[in-house]
Amino acid sequence: MGLKPDHWIRKMALEQGMIQPFAEGQNRPGVISYGVSSYGYDLRVAGEFKIFTNVYSVVVDPKSFDPHSMVDFKGEICTIPPNSFALSRSIEYFRIPRGVLTVCLGKSTYARCGILVNVSLYQPEWEGYVTLEISNTTPLPARIYANEGIAQVLFFEADEVCEVSYADKKGKYQKQQSIELPKI
Repeated sequence: MGLKPDHWIRKMALEQGMIQPFAEGQNRPGVISYGVSSYGYDLRVAGEFKIFTNVYSVVVDPKSFDPHSMVDFKGEICTIPPNSFALSRSIEYFRIPRGVLTVCLGKSTYARCGILVNVSLYQPEWEGYVTLEISNTTPLPARIYANEGIAQVLFFEADEVCEVSYADKKGKYQKQQSIELPKI
């Protein structure tokens, strides 16, 4: 399995629709960078968020998730309360080829501010908007800037194609169009 470089990412995005919309380059003064990089792609966060709240005193349970544990927010700047968490989604829609697996890591600009981004693997033949899990680990409010970079996707091509892809097993998060809450 090997890490794929920028020219492979560019080709797959432009010829096979792997990333849409696709952004070339990364130099954008005053903006947290996004677009193709040497060995990855920095995705952007959309301006829609679900922020955890304790207003209704619900228990967070992944087997029986109560949407009342979150408040919806739309805007260019989302402020996540101290020691709290929000969900958002990518601006980019991804279509992962059958022989490819990805790893997604938060950008260092946010990590250096105590803001961590967690994203599950994109499995072979998964497609959709990426649900982003954003944690504010600080005792202070933290800002997230919509339409700017938040995480980097690394693409790994397998030596052999898998027997069963995410599409084959009809994965529960396949073709997600919005922020997806936990499902079992």
